[in-house]
Amino acid sequence: MNCKSSCEHADLRQSDPARRSAWLLPRVTVPRALEDATATAASRWRQSPAHKVAGADSAARGNAPRPASFPDRILRRHVLARLGELRSGQLRVREQGVEDDWLGGADTELGGVCLTVHDPAFYRAVAARGALGAGESWVAGQWSCDDLPTLVRMLVRDRQVLDGLDSGLAVLSRPLLRLWHAMRSNTRAGSRRNITAHYDLGNDFFGCFLDPSLTYSSALFERPDEDLEPAQQRKLARLCQLLELQPGEHLLEIGTGWGSMALHAARHHGVRVTTTTISPRQWELARERVRAAGLDDRVEVLLCDYRDLRGTYDKVVSVEMVEAVGDRFLPGYFGNCSRLLRPGGRLALQAITIADQHYQRALRTVDFIKRHVFPGSFIPSTTRLLTAATSGSDLRLRALDDFGDHYAETLRRWRSRLHANADRILDLGYPQRLFRAWDYYFAYCEGGFAEGYLGLCQLRLDKPAT
Repeated sequence: MNCKSSCEHADLRQSDPARRSAWLLPRVTVPRALEDATATAASRWRQSPAHKVAGADSAARGNAPRPASFPDRILRRHVLARLGELRSGQLRVREQGVEDDWLGGADTELGGVCLTVHDPAFYRAVAARGALGAGESWVAGQWSCDDLPTLVRMLVRDRQVLDGLDSGLAVLSRPLLRLWHAMRSNTRAGSRRNITAHYDLGNDFFGCFLDPSLTYSSALFERPDEDLEPAQQRKLARLCQLLELQPGEHLLEIGTGWGSMALHAARHHGVRVTTTTISPRQWELARERVRAAGLDDRVEVLLCDYRDLRGTYDKVVSVEMVEAVGDRFLPGYFGNCSRLLRPGGRLALQAITIADQHYQRALRTVDFIKRHVFPGSFIPSTTRLLTAATSGSDLRLRALDDFGDHYAETLRRWRSRLHANADRILDLGYPQRLFRAWDYYFAYCEGGFAEGYLGLCQLRLDKPAT
């Protein structure tokens, strides 16, 4: 197969990680218990490894905060007026030399969080680029929060606050952002570039937060206190059950990751597996893991775009890879899955989804993840997945299950591991900005899943037997 032979020419050299890398505000009477809880949470944040990393750049510049200019003070009033519209929780804004502002509603389910502004440039960033600017300002170390996932949840619930932040000056940046995103289209060359930007940061980096199986997708927990690794194995087993794998069958996996699904299916179900990725780093390590497991005779790892695969398979599985396909290419993706399946074959798909009501808007929006973490990505709605499968293939839906709340817990675990390994990440040569970007990414997504704005589904689609 041409895809396989082309692997031998891939450049797998390690690169330097550091290179990849309303005017009047409402005043609220603050309950003492909430004030105490906010202070305690802020103290825990200051003592965490992540806070040490987040403050490293500020320390390098000197501890004295830069005084706010007159425009900064104007923008501060604007941003805080928007945040003052929060009703799902209370926000305490702290800034050296300025009296604390208590914004939002008290005595709510989500409680209160503390946002500390380290640099008044934070207000400029939010005024100029809205939610995206807030993320970029976090990465720059201009602000911190003792409970970022809860702050995200507040903003998801009070969508009008988020919309307000994304209005005004922030709309001026949208055309250029949309042009940039359009240039990251998932053609064959574009997909290789986008995947490399996300997955080829280095296997050591991903090892700092993933479980030992290196499974980079949502786990399925039996109970809240269950360890991450068995929860990941349960998710893999559930996909195999969805496919009803039988010994001797040939399974195709589109999107290898680091090989956990292929290894699980071959080891526990006696199937032959062909798995493909377009990430050189993933391809290299997945092959090493297959050899170490003694499964060379049953697992073949390719470095090949799904559009270039050939052959016929009994079953196909794809775990959270569809988010890298792109809306434009979605019908073709399902068409290729059908083309590669024998009559009567099955496709099992695990996909991150967004509510149908938000899909078109999200598709047009270039958020922090699209701009700084996973270029070229998109989040489909369940309806969009099914209409694409209908228009692009003969596949028919047979089963669908949603368990997005498990992703919120998975992300919480990943972020906790990221924090615990903060020193190691810096020792490996990764820049502080990369750590903060992924810290924000995990918290941002955790809040979305916790509020049900994002979902996660497993689908089974069958190819007709005749």
